[in-house]
Amino acid sequence: MEAVILGSGSSAGTPVIGCHCPVCTSADPRNRRSRASLWVRGDAGESLLVDTSTDLRHQALREGMDRVDAVFLTHTHADHINGIDDMRAFNGLQEQVIPVHGRDTVLEAAAQRFHYCFGDPPPPEKGWYIPVLEARPIDAPLDWGGIRVTPIPVEHGRWSIFGYRFNDLAYITDVKTIPDDSWPLLAGLDTLILDCLRYRDHPTHMRVEEALATAERIGARRTVFTHFTHDIEFSALAAELPAGMEPAYDGLRLPVG
Repeated sequence: MEAVILGSGSSAGTPVIGCHCPVCTSADPRNRRSRASLWVRGDAGESLLVDTSTDLRHQALREGMDRVDAVFLTHTHADHINGIDDMRAFNGLQEQVIPVHGRDTVLEAAAQRFHYCFGDPPPPEKGWYIPVLEARPIDAPLDWGGIRVTPIPVEHGRWSIFGYRFNDLAYITDVKTIPDDSWPLLAGLDTLILDCLRYRDHPTHMRVEEALATAERIGARRTVFTHFTHDIEFSALAAELPAGMEPAYDGLRLPVG
């Protein structure tokens, strides 16, 4: 299995519009970050997408992603879902309805905001000109081909959202705290991808110090931090991290298992 970091940035992306700070003007391509998303590819060709970020079209073209078997939504904040209209490209390529998994309340909110995406498929003569998605609530592990997907409840400030575990990889973005019942779901990980917004405290995201402590407690073989603001400079953070931990960047490929 392989995971690809489609986007490693926060809601504003980096560079931030109108900002001329050292990170936003950096020549290092690892400091150019689109909005957070993950692509999981299985050995048997499974293609799973976590979130439909605002930058989905750009990310798919950059990585050569031409198939999505299923989407797993973490929550409905704009940077994680507002690229949902670009799913129509995959509907057209595959000529099929694409399932979208998530917490029931998240799917209800998505269907209200993007009502035209969730409904009956169009007749064949009309083509696949809009996204055609099927909402499938998830509250327990499911198997997608050779990939076991486990939802992991976490707290994004006052919002209860999902992270996801794909076999021995976990993706937890937009998190401040992990409830007691969720810690066992993170045991025995090969790879952890974890929220790490900035150095200063934030009410709904882990700061660097919190992310490090959480990663140490989980104890994955490899930890990759993501969802950075422009307060984070890639090489500076990389130099601070202990062995087995590293910053993410757009396009980073992570073999698992």
